[in-house]
Amino acid sequence: MWRDAALVAGKDLRLEARSRVATGQVAPFALLVLLLFAFALDPDRGVLEQATPGLFWLAVLFSALLAVQRSFAVESADGVRDGLRLSGLDPAGVFVGKAAAVASELLALQVLLGVGVVVLYGASPRSAGLLLLTSLAATVGLAATGTLYGVLAAGLRARDTLLPLLVLPVLAPVLIGATRAYEAALAGTPSEGWPWVALLTVFAVVAVALGVVTFGPLLEET
Repeated sequence: MWRDAALVAGKDLRLEARSRVATGQVAPFALLVLLLFAFALDPDRGVLEQATPGLFWLAVLFSALLAVQRSFAVESADGVRDGLRLSGLDPAGVFVGKAAAVASELLALQVLLGVGVVVLYGASPRSAGLLLLTSLAATVGLAATGTLYGVLAAGLRARDTLLPLLVLPVLAPVLIGATRAYEAALAGTPSEGWPWVALLTVFAVVAVALGVVTFGPLLEET
């Protein structure tokens, strides 16, 4: 499984590196979201600082949807989807590989957005460990859930609009947990953030386990 996962992840990341969609469209979109929020809330700097964690994770969530849609749109357009079915690769490995590629893109994006909130919002991180573990747990949950719902929506005619409707309600706990943990990290009260990290970790483990078990049947049926 792990060898197949590495092959699929490498393939997806090479495709993104060559097409430069992630760097040319997804990253500018995320930064634009932060910039628009800054313009909207700048007259009240206090509100902007309080809303920084939520705005950060909203930008990540919107970008995750674009990354997942891009991951499956390329395969649908070029017939790679049929190739995956006939390749003999372990479906669990395909799932882990695609989720790992999306997670890698999101982690790179979060570094960029982190610089953005420091510059635009004046955020001052006070617990680097809590921020790092929150990002890792939330990203795994986002990537695994997005990949699972991505394959579910890929075979549908209205997949571009259906995917956000399906996956956003499911990802609400990730958005809430990551926002609360970041609030604690920025406020200098890490003890209030660790329970949210535990919740995010449980969510990520369940999402990965569910994806490993169900991705194969969904890939065959859609």
